[in-house]
Amino acid sequence: MSRAKVFKNIDEQISILESKGLEIPEKEYAKIVLLKENYFFLSGYRHIFMKQNKDTKFLAGTTFNELYTMFLFDRRIRNIFFKNILVIENNIKSLISYQLSKKYGFKERDYLNPNNFTKDPMRERQVSDIIEKMKRQIRVNGQKHSATIHYLSNYGYIPLWILVKVLSFGITSELYTILKSEDQDEIALFYKLDSSTLSIFLSVLANYRNLCAHEDILFDHKTQKTIPNNKYHYLLKLPQVEDEYICGKNDLFAVVLIFKHMLSRREFNSFADEINKELDELKANIKVLTPDILLNKIGFPDNWLLLKEL
Repeated sequence: MSRAKVFKNIDEQISILESKGLEIPEKEYAKIVLLKENYFFLSGYRHIFMKQNKDTKFLAGTTFNELYTMFLFDRRIRNIFFKNILVIENNIKSLISYQLSKKYGFKERDYLNPNNFTKDPMRERQVSDIIEKMKRQIRVNGQKHSATIHYLSNYGYIPLWILVKVLSFGITSELYTILKSEDQDEIALFYKLDSSTLSIFLSVLANYRNLCAHEDILFDHKTQKTIPNNKYHYLLKLPQVEDEYICGKNDLFAVVLIFKHMLSRREFNSFADEINKELDELKANIKVLTPDILLNKIGFPDNWLLLKEL
């Protein structure tokens, strides 16, 4: 059994970091940062400054400012990724609500009818669970949001195009997986994707959305699901090991490739410019790691900006 973690005051936290080889020339500034940002959250970025993840010592010359720079970089790109995931979330909710309302009706008893969903006997329980989750959202949120209150008060029901506003992206992602295949295909057609790929994309995006919403470490997160190989893996000539791409599959760059498929060209290029600006600033402020090593640790290939032209 590992030893219990005990409270450490700010001075003790500074001493721990210095004992691991971190240079802290401005201790008063570092104390303010640690008090404001939380030692645990900040130290979560230490592994990028170590030769290997299991090392306990920082690379020689690593400064507190560099560690904090990495923390702030992740925060800023997290906000950039988050706002673009929200764009896709809104789009997919609109597409699903339009398809189901058009085909099955706009009242709860119509669009939540189990007959509207997959007849796969292996997914019968999942269908039931998701319908119940949606009904619960109606009960819980019906009297909390102005739009749902308006429809309940004036019409006695909440149409799906209003209900999706209070559904989580996770539930929305699950909802897509239980649609009839023809409805999945109709929605996927909007993105020029097959339904299986879109289902994986939504699941990966929902996972990263939760990370962003809870301020978790973003830059080196990996998902359990991997996105299928696509033309952008090939066109960028991404590195492979034993015929498997080593980036852009279940990492942050996979989200970039999803954005390329699901955002408009203008939206994607704006996103890419914002991320590139943050990367340039990161490279300028971290001296202990070369730019190519930094990109590699973040999981971006050197030529990633070519996506703007493809």
